[in-house]
Amino acid sequence: MTASRTPTPEEWELWDTWMRAQRLLTRELDRGLQRDCGISKAEFSVLVSLWQAPGCDMRVSDLVDSLGWEKSRVSHQLTRMERRDFVEQTRSGTSGRRTRMGLTAVGRRVAQSAISAHGGNIRRHFLDSLTPEQAAAIKAWSEQTIDRIGPRHSTTTDDGAT
Repeated sequence: MTASRTPTPEEWELWDTWMRAQRLLTRELDRGLQRDCGISKAEFSVLVSLWQAPGCDMRVSDLVDSLGWEKSRVSHQLTRMERRDFVEQTRSGTSGRRTRMGLTAVGRRVAQSAISAHGGNIRRHFLDSLTPEQAAAIKAWSEQTIDRIGPRHSTTTDDGAT
C-alpha cells in the first residue's frame, strides 16, 4: 500500500469549499422539494424511480437496487407513501404472488409536478451559474470519480436524487 500525501493548505481549502457548496446546494434543493411540492427528498427518489420504470411500477427488490437503500428503509418509505396515496401494491405473475409497487394517479401527478419543480431549482441554483467549460469539467470529474469509486467498489449509496 502506498503512503498517502496529506493535502496542502490550498487543497484543504478547495475540499472545504467544495463540501460547503455541496451541502448548501443539497439543502436548498431539498427545501425546494418540500416547499414547492410538499415532499421529501426520499419521496422524490422513490417517485422518480417508479416514474421512469415501464408502466410506472417495479418489483420492490428492483426498487431497492435502483435506490441503493437498505430493504427495510425502502419498506418503511413505501408504507409512508402508501398512506399519502402516492404508491400502491400491485401483483404480477401467473399466481399473482410477486409484489410490485406502482404509482397511483395521485403519485403520477406529484411525480410530474416534482420533476418539473426540482428541474427548475437545479437549473436556477446550479446549471445557470456554470459556463460550458465549467459544466464540462464537472461532468468529466464526476465520471472519473464514478468510474474510480462507484457502486462496484462500495455496497452503500447515498440517496441523493436526481
